[in-house]
Amino acid sequence: MSSADSVTAGLLVIGDEILSGRTKDVNIGATADFCTDLGIDLMEVRIVSDVTDDIVDAVNALRARYTYVFTTGGIGPTHDDITADAVAKAFGVALPINAQAREMLESRWKQTGTEVNEARLRMARIPEGADLIVNSVSAAPGFRIGNVHVMAGVPVIMRAMLEALVPTLRGGKKVLSVTIKAAVGEGTVGGPLGALQEQYPDVKMGSYPQMGHDRVMTELVLRCSDAAQLEEAANKVRAMVAEAHAKAGIAAPAED
Repeated sequence: MSSADSVTAGLLVIGDEILSGRTKDVNIGATADFCTDLGIDLMEVRIVSDVTDDIVDAVNALRARYTYVFTTGGIGPTHDDITADAVAKAFGVALPINAQAREMLESRWKQTGTEVNEARLRMARIPEGADLIVNSVSAAPGFRIGNVHVMAGVPVIMRAMLEALVPTLRGGKKVLSVTIKAAVGEGTVGGPLGALQEQYPDVKMGSYPQMGHDRVMTELVLRCSDAAQLEEAANKVRAMVAEAHAKAGIAAPAED
């Protein structure tokens, strides 16, 4: 049982493919790790099918019970991606095309030569009053309305969205974050990054491949509540990335 002043969360996993076993969920474990790192008590996980009323009922139950609600799945371009519809219904608001979301998507589609069509624009429908959750992997945003955070079901995108939420969440401890860009693929940095993770177990290290660039790009995100330990680990990761760039004979990407 959590104390009255603890920060709590519920997770809602949405999708027939999860319940049928066709897709094996990994987002529950990722969300549990994320919440633990931030000092948030993940209290409940529900899995529901692609049925609007079931999603509405679950969202309303969880948002009334916990500090935060996270949802995964059902915000893609197909007819059965109904999470945005259900969340808008739960909050009693409209679901228009969001201008900022459309701009983000069309900018990425222009880079990749992707056709703008009605199905893809479904991903720009955002409930009125919601804020966007940045998707650094494929551009299609999630959104936050009230205490409900709606994210993609694709694991690498979902984890990137969780990272984008860190500054907005109140946890049991303040967690600092550093992002390091690498102009090489995950396969190049995966081994050395894993070794550094073992060396710094209190520093959470994540790897997120970036799409839509004119060259391979990977973002390495480090999180820790200890500023000195975070900086020490970040310097080691920077050195590892610099070595990878040197071996590949490529220039380092510009930092934002």
